[in-house]
Amino acid sequence: MAERTAAAPSKPRQPRWWGSVRARTTFASALVVALALVAAGAAVLAVLERNLVDSAGLQAEVVAREVATQVAVGTPFDHLNLPDEDDRPVQVVDADREVLAAGDDLHHAPPLADFARAPHRPDDHDDHDDDGDTPARGSAGEHAAFRTVPLKLHDDHPGQDFRVAGLLATTPTGRTVTVYAGFSLDTEQQAVDGVRDAMLIGLPALLLVVAAVTWLVTRRALRPVEGIRAELAEIMGGDLSRRVPQPASRDEVARLAQTTNVTLAALEKSVERQRQFVADASHELRSPIASLRTQLEVARAHPHLLELDGLIEDTIRLERVASDLLLLARLDAGERPRAARLDLPELVRDELAHRSGDRLPVTADLPDAPLPVSASRTQLTRVLGNLLDNAQRHAGSVVRVAVRRGPAGSVVLDVTDDGPGVPPADRERIFTRFIRLDDARTRDEGGAGLGLAIVRDVVHRHDGRIEVGDADGGGARFTVTLPAAPRPTEPVPAAP
Repeated sequence: MAERTAAAPSKPRQPRWWGSVRARTTFASALVVALALVAAGAAVLAVLERNLVDSAGLQAEVVAREVATQVAVGTPFDHLNLPDEDDRPVQVVDADREVLAAGDDLHHAPPLADFARAPHRPDDHDDHDDDGDTPARGSAGEHAAFRTVPLKLHDDHPGQDFRVAGLLATTPTGRTVTVYAGFSLDTEQQAVDGVRDAMLIGLPALLLVVAAVTWLVTRRALRPVEGIRAELAEIMGGDLSRRVPQPASRDEVARLAQTTNVTLAALEKSVERQRQFVADASHELRSPIASLRTQLEVARAHPHLLELDGLIEDTIRLERVASDLLLLARLDAGERPRAARLDLPELVRDELAHRSGDRLPVTADLPDAPLPVSASRTQLTRVLGNLLDNAQRHAGSVVRVAVRRGPAGSVVLDVTDDGPGVPPADRERIFTRFIRLDDARTRDEGGAGLGLAIVRDVVHRHDGRIEVGDADGGGARFTVTLPAAPRPTEPVPAAP
């Protein structure tokens, strides 16, 4: 069979510049600034145009009031002092719409009121108390009506917009006339056009500056990220002892580098633990396998020297080591136990009833009332069995097991012996895999050093804890605390 070779991990493909975070950030910032500037520019132009139109209307109203004052004091219509017609055209119209006074070009023209009745322009605004076509009557304190109208004063004069103010005036003889005064909006149009042109010229330059600054800032901000990426790419080669560079700043990139280094440290520790586990497992399996091979080779050469008891013991030990390794591998993979509601005292009774070949009898102190826990029966039986095996190995004459109700809704399992006990300095170390405190013991007597490691891992998977202390009268006490199972909900009676 052809040997399969694992494909080497391919290097990450570098993204094109337009698909990079830097390019997307630059484009997004430029777009946001452009939209903001366009909206702000439109608002500024609208406010500027409105203010200039209002200013022109005020100028037209001032002229209209000056002419109305002359009319009110009795100045003859042909002697009215009228301003320059090109910038501020004026008409005085009677009730029959006859032009009584105006400049040369407007004297024979229709009244400006005809222009005021023209359709509204978008920038038309009314400042009046009535319909706007009839100017207000009375003194200078009353309001005038306003309209923006296009007006061509003479043939060689280009047409332009004027802001026209209309005001009623009364002669000393009681005759009512309408004074129309206009003010050119040409200056207003030039100002608005100039500001608009300046904005159109400055907008691309400003966007270019924003894009360049954003590009440079993001480049500097993402430079540590590129360093982290490059270092991680090198670490993928297998040297987990290396760490990514951590910036001196206290921003998100620094926290990313710190978290990455913590992850690498945990990964390195896990890999080292796995390598040590594989090495220890290989060492543990080598002994019974080598013993089996030796005995089988001797038996083949000298059948009369075959020792079946030794073969069986080595096979059992090999089976136990393989089973322990398999369980630890499943626990390391994060396998959650299939929890079921179990009565812990009843489980202890069943385990003690099935145990045979113990060196010492086991004394049990179990309550009559059930103490249920939510756990995997197979794994919890393994915990109890490993603790009893450990106690049998070290006890002098007594092994005890007890189950009691613990504090805060918990259930406690105690396994004690009268052996030498566990020194306080070694009470955490004994739960390490392949650890034997008695170095003088043989491997056959001391086991593989996996029993207590399995106990701790299984208990932790069941959200419990295990502690080692001193037993009453000497020896070791292993205390397992598990959360009590919740009370089962009573079934809801079916509706009739």
